[in-house]
Amino acid sequence: MSYAFSPDRPFTEDFRAVGAEQIERAVAALEQRPQGVHEAIHDARKNFKRLRSLYRLVASDAPLFQKQENARIRAMGRNLSTVRDAAALVENINYLRGQTQSDEQGTALDQIYTILAERRDRVAESETDIEGKIAATIVDCEQALDALAQVSFDNGKRKSTARLKKGWRRTLKRAARARAACEADSDAALFHELRKRAQDYRLQLALMRQAWPSAMEAKRAEAKALVDVLGHLNDLATLTSLVNDEPGVAGSSQNRAHLMSAVATREEALRKEARQRAAAVFHDKPKSESRTVALLWLEAGR
Repeated sequence: MSYAFSPDRPFTEDFRAVGAEQIERAVAALEQRPQGVHEAIHDARKNFKRLRSLYRLVASDAPLFQKQENARIRAMGRNLSTVRDAAALVENINYLRGQTQSDEQGTALDQIYTILAERRDRVAESETDIEGKIAATIVDCEQALDALAQVSFDNGKRKSTARLKKGWRRTLKRAARARAACEADSDAALFHELRKRAQDYRLQLALMRQAWPSAMEAKRAEAKALVDVLGHLNDLATLTSLVNDEPGVAGSSQNRAHLMSAVATREEALRKEARQRAAAVFHDKPKSESRTVALLWLEAGR
């Protein structure tokens, strides 16, 4: 099984199998931890994101299920986020270090990197209840599996296609609104919203890739590139917020000035790139694209 629907399988069975696989993979990562606890948490949170996108695609036919489980899965991810978020800030400085404009700026970023790495380690050491949080998350996963086993849909081919068509159109309409907002404003929250909508689209392209594998894969690569750019933007906004709240993480006012200059330069370039990529990824009208995907899905099932 993989993160993809099959046009030849009854929809309820298919939906439950795809969802259960993500939950079971999250549990396996948290229990086995082949690369350590923090990498396991990172992997589990990726499974949770896939699960939430899967559920959003069918929200029109299972609104109460989607609302309940979306809240559950969101809480599960947040429960495990503290150390991972601290580590992401360190990775973000590494990203900026590759874009330095002067030796002085590079030195300042090196010093901030050391401070944030030490902060990450302190956060990890202070996370005394990490095992309790993981255990609670595994219990939540078991409850999520129980809820998934109860949901059902009309398995008729045309009903299932109409469901997917409606979900696809909803995803694209939400993305279009987010994209339009980012064209008119530079607020970080707006670009974060576009990132979430692009992430949904990327994951739902994977779910539907059997409709037209080559085209879906190409589109998914474009969407991933957009998500990556928007991810850097979101990380920079998070870093800026931390420095504003805790100026000491920059080490000195001079370091802080170098950091803010580096951030501002990258943000401007990233916003421009994000807008260009979003225009390409979300080029087609939601109504037109969802209709095309529905026709392809019907054809794939014959």
